[in-house]
Amino acid sequence: MANTVLLNSVDHKDLKVITERSETYGDNVWYALTFPTEYRSVQAYYPIFYQKDPNTGEFYAVALFGFKDKENLFIDQGQWTVSYIPLTVQRQPFLIGVRKSMENGVETQQRMLHIDMDNPRVNTEKGESLFLEYGGNSPFLDSAADMLEAIHHGLEDSKMFTELLIEHQLLESFTLDVELDSGAKHQMIGFYTINEDTLAALSSEVLAQLHHHGYLQAIYMMIASQNNIRDLLNRKNAMPIAQQN
Repeated sequence: MANTVLLNSVDHKDLKVITERSETYGDNVWYALTFPTEYRSVQAYYPIFYQKDPNTGEFYAVALFGFKDKENLFIDQGQWTVSYIPLTVQRQPFLIGVRKSMENGVETQQRMLHIDMDNPRVNTEKGESLFLEYGGNSPFLDSAADMLEAIHHGLEDSKMFTELLIEHQLLESFTLDVELDSGAKHQMIGFYTINEDTLAALSSEVLAQLHHHGYLQAIYMMIASQNNIRDLLNRKNAMPIAQQN
């Protein structure tokens, strides 16, 4: 369980964050949250699909890194092997917390930078420093704060995007059956993608609405990203046969 605390330059002046990429630091994830304003970068390397939370019924978009739990085919010897890492992965071990206060009888919310002290990246020996020797944020910490702001606004924007996809019945479930060169098989269920027939039948008014918000481009980015399934297969096939099951 995360040990999340509000970050400050007094208690945490000596903290560092390791930026290497490996299972040791929690990078063995097979997908990560993404959002429309990130799709242009994500679709260059990863398939983008939707999933549905079984408890809340909420849909959310993910970038796919593998075919099963704890499989990330983009990690090799402490490196992420493509040039773009989704922001919800990059942001570890930082989080945004909300502090509520009353001003003139009105409740306000202020976003505050937090850190998970139990994250294996956090230490005092090696990695990127969070604070400068004589005070002030390091460039690394400022970059992390900007990243969290981008994630916050991106996920907020994603809610409207997803609502429009649902409203116009543009999401459809699918099952992906994968057979490797070794004969090993994987079945991916519980994912959703764009219904291209429904998309083609949309009225000009709906298409104009989607375009106005920048969502029509995001939709086509999602569709284009599916070509990356072939790259995932190639990466999986390149693994030792014993690791392919």
